[in-house]
Amino acid sequence: MGTSAHIDRFVLDHLPPADQQPDLVFDRAELSYPEQLNAGVELLRRALAAVGPDARALIDHDHEFSWARVDMISSRMARVLVEDMGLVPGNRVLLHGPNSAWTVLAWFAILKAGGVVVATMPMLRAAELATVIDKARISHALVYASLAEAVAEAQATATATTLKHVMDSAMLQAAARSQPAGIRFDPVDTAADDPALIAFTSGTTGKPKGCVHFHRDILAMADTFARHIVGLTKDDIAVGTPPIAFTFGLGGLVVFPAAVGAATAFAPRPGFDALAETIARHKATALFTAPTGYRALLKLAGDHDLSSLRTCVSAGEALPAATSDAWHEATGVRIIDGIGSTEMIHVFISARGDDIRPGATGKAVPGYEARIIDADGQPLPPGETGRLAVRGPTGCRYLDDDRQAAYVQDGWNLTGDVYRLDEDGYFWFVARSDDMIISSGYNIGAPEVEHALLRHPAVAEAAVIGATDPERGQIVKAFVVLNSDHAASDGLRVALQDHVKSVIAPYKYPRALDFVDALPKTQTGKLQRFRLKEPT
Repeated sequence: MGTSAHIDRFVLDHLPPADQQPDLVFDRAELSYPEQLNAGVELLRRALAAVGPDARALIDHDHEFSWARVDMISSRMARVLVEDMGLVPGNRVLLHGPNSAWTVLAWFAILKAGGVVVATMPMLRAAELATVIDKARISHALVYASLAEAVAEAQATATATTLKHVMDSAMLQAAARSQPAGIRFDPVDTAADDPALIAFTSGTTGKPKGCVHFHRDILAMADTFARHIVGLTKDDIAVGTPPIAFTFGLGGLVVFPAAVGAATAFAPRPGFDALAETIARHKATALFTAPTGYRALLKLAGDHDLSSLRTCVSAGEALPAATSDAWHEATGVRIIDGIGSTEMIHVFISARGDDIRPGATGKAVPGYEARIIDADGQPLPPGETGRLAVRGPTGCRYLDDDRQAAYVQDGWNLTGDVYRLDEDGYFWFVARSDDMIISSGYNIGAPEVEHALLRHPAVAEAAVIGATDPERGQIVKAFVVLNSDHAASDGLRVALQDHVKSVIAPYKYPRALDFVDALPKTQTGKLQRFRLKEPT
């Protein structure tokens, strides 16, 4: 245990009790961290050591920043936080901005100043922001200027009255520029186990939870998944769609590039057209997005040059084999799939290159252990279906939340996923535990039916739930978004049902099938099946 730098101990005092903390495993040399560690300082040290001060770090549509400028500007911003805004170590700082160089600079500044970053999705509305402010007792906010109105409204409506210091991006930039040249900012010497982030879950199952991660956790995701599976180098240019507020995006677009001195290019606007344009314009080599993103880019591949891509990473949802195969056929690149969680900070099961088996998630990432357990917590042999349990250098710590006891049991993190392990050590996703459908005594995983539907040329997207049925208990019900060149009809409904019967066991076919214009999703693109289960 290092010596905590936190003067404001709110987060430390609201961690889970000791008997609900996850067991942590640091059994690799690269995971041996010093007791005192500031993740922002260490990431910038690694970047500068790898490529030098003048190498490109952040590429906005109209501006570029070298690693030396990222270091210098973030230090000036940190000085503003401390001297102008009164931040003390341990204060929670709301970071509300789009994927952009400004957001990354502010993220580094908060860590250097000893603050706890609470990044939020740019599309969140005032009520959602107020929930975060109340839960984390936010005291400071750095806000992109165009998003300031929502934060002001949230500040006015939040129950907590802790948020006193707000600065928008224009104000922060002006204040940072006005700092006297040559005055050094000394970053706060935080402990490796001081809280650095509170990452809020994206709400696929309801009310979001605040997940606390330490400074060493940020380094651990770079030293496990990024180092051993993704394999970025100093010559890479990363792009992607996941918001930096989502730990998938934080890793792929901030932490992983910084750890090796790679660059990140940001699209000028949301949308897959803009992403494809950014890939082509900057010759991006590494792409981070969800399966939905890969399917969207496949439709745009003929209009944009995507040939520079060499590393493609998918997370957020299970990657269907059909999507993986289609992307490989179109680009020659096999997508790296992975399962991670906000609770674990990033991906803990994955595979790359020749180790990839389309349809399988992969093996435990070096540094992590994973197993399948039964309802009593006992390990199951290969071939059996059960709950996924994981442990490693990171783990779940909910902020003041009684759901901690369900996620961490006997030191293992129970992700809420149903998996099976094959004889070769590969993990195969079956369903989320709350997405298992029991129909006439058969266990049916919703994702398996969705993946079967996606193999039909008429289907753009699909979601499957269990619907109550008086005879069978539940039946499989599908919601289908069609491709633009197909029209909904009773004949197509029957054709899709027959297609599923031909692809997987017939008893798994959707006995009910509705055509819809869109599926409910979180801000990160994850499907919200629980909303499809709500009565209309």
